[in-house]
Amino acid sequence: MSDSRIVRAAAVQIAPDLDRPEGTLERVLNAIDEAAAKGARFMVFPETFVPYYPYFSFVLPPAMQGAEHLRLYERAVTVPGPVTQAVSVAARRHGAVIVLGVNERDHGSLYNAQLVFDADGSLKLKRRKITPTYHERMIWGQGDGASLTVVDTAVGRVGALACWEHYNPLARYALMARHEEIHAAQFPGSLVGQIFADQMEVTIRHHALEAACFVVNATGWLTDEQVAQVCPDERLRGACHGGNCTAIVSPEGKHLAEPLGAGEGILIADMDLALVTKRKRMMDSVGHYARPELLSLLHDDRPASFVHQPIRSQTDFRSLDHEQQPASDEPSRVPAGGGGLGRDADGAPDQRIAVLRR
Repeated sequence: MSDSRIVRAAAVQIAPDLDRPEGTLERVLNAIDEAAAKGARFMVFPETFVPYYPYFSFVLPPAMQGAEHLRLYERAVTVPGPVTQAVSVAARRHGAVIVLGVNERDHGSLYNAQLVFDADGSLKLKRRKITPTYHERMIWGQGDGASLTVVDTAVGRVGALACWEHYNPLARYALMARHEEIHAAQFPGSLVGQIFADQMEVTIRHHALEAACFVVNATGWLTDEQVAQVCPDERLRGACHGGNCTAIVSPEGKHLAEPLGAGEGILIADMDLALVTKRKRMMDSVGHYARPELLSLLHDDRPASFVHQPIRSQTDFRSLDHEQQPASDEPSRVPAGGGGLGRDADGAPDQRIAVLRR
């Protein structure tokens, strides 16, 4: 096919360093070097991998989480900061697009953040998990719709979701409608048991089929010693085993390499982006197979704001709208003060997404 474009992908499943704040970053940089040596130009790391996923929140009662939660605050990532600088340099050196999960600290709150670095080292996207899951709500704040989007990178149009965000069909559709070609999926791994891995595989393969995109999924890994460290109570250690399914899936729902379950490793596979068109020729969920006059998505893509000015007159409203429009390279999507149609990747009106703006 004439639009064939081969991208070598790497899905990384390694253990964090639970003891040294800088240790996990060192492991990330070493894995980037190793994957690049194998020819990878698109790399995905697990959910909140730096400094580590808060496994403690799953096995400790709230009254006993304080010290561990504060330790996570101390080791969390600021954006921008030393961690983003180091990964940026690595991305630029290898000409690779890198998706890294971090615990982001923003003053007094922590967030589950996904960072997408382009091959020139620029940070193309920082997004926060829109709804932390179950025990995670004790740890992280909520993200907003501003970064629920797809970005152009050196390897194609990339989107990302974390863990059970993949169970939110509207969140997935927001990326699909923006013509996602490569999807970065991130899960914690070493959690819940084999049933989690089984469910994960169904989820990522379904998204690949429905979105007609490649899915590169990375899950984390804990050694037996680390499980004992996280779970002092032996009766709870089963909760921190299993749940690993690091995989690379094609738009046809096929594994491009044998999924990685237990243990550490870097999964490598070549993605031929011509398969995106091949799949969409048959079933384009956001094109010829859609019925936007019957079913569409309302997406509020305004950044969360904690301070609002009172509007006293229509003149004030127009002034406020002009001053507070978020900076964007995209054309304005809707009239001031109302909902309206979004635009597709080429800037044309897109009836599948209505976007709210102030």
